[in-house]
Amino acid sequence: MPGTRVFKSATIIAGLNAKTVKGDKASEYATAIMYLAPAKMAGGANLCAMAREAGCDPTHDNGGCLVNSGQAQVFSSINRARIAKTQRYLADRAAFMAELVRDIERFMKWCDKHGVKPAVRLNGTSDIQWEVAHPCIRFGGYYESLFLAFPTVQFYDYTKVYKRVYRQLPSNYQLVLSYSGANQRYADAVTKAAQDTGSNMAVVYRTKELRDYFVDKLVQYGETCRDVIDGDQTDLRFLDPQRVIVGLYAKGRAAKADTSGFVVR
Repeated sequence: MPGTRVFKSATIIAGLNAKTVKGDKASEYATAIMYLAPAKMAGGANLCAMAREAGCDPTHDNGGCLVNSGQAQVFSSINRARIAKTQRYLADRAAFMAELVRDIERFMKWCDKHGVKPAVRLNGTSDIQWEVAHPCIRFGGYYESLFLAFPTVQFYDYTKVYKRVYRQLPSNYQLVLSYSGANQRYADAVTKAAQDTGSNMAVVYRTKELRDYFVDKLVQYGETCRDVIDGDQTDLRFLDPQRVIVGLYAKGRAAKADTSGFVVR
């Protein structure tokens, strides 16, 4: 994907995340991400069910939540926009889903124009279970999920809701478990889920140097013992080899300063 192209809509954007742009340039994909207000930042329902246990709830302990990384940690207007978008989702889910369907269709046309394949991350800063209770309508047809409505789009997300990987997910939706040592019960459950299902597991290291030290080494966390790969080369997790640990390094002031166990020392 030569050059830097930007797609913007009311719900998803592409071309503004440094990591996805880096990976997109080296592949045939373009990635659009939806950024919502995590946990209970927008009030109402909790959009990150396991955030408290995993030590990354920005409304509780500030943790290593991605909402505190990148431009969002500098520009409060970015987080205000995410809160407004989240409140639209919470107030009228059907209307929000219709808006999201329209924006994904626009993104597909944009990708076609630029000669790339569309990939979408719905949970850029949230952990919504999109595979359940999120039906939508496209071309007059009713679909149980966006994944079924858009079979030619590759969807992927990181998740701390480990029960999700035990489900029979659509073939075009890839989930990567997110490890945290902040809570032993959570750590045991997520490593067991990775072992039981074969799902890849992301681990955030304190520094790039520490992450690099573990890359290409066999490392064990709880019940999961696997090779570590460099997860910062690209964000296209659906292209990763199977049964690996995706090594990332902490970004943003909150993540770098995290002492909860979410970030591995």
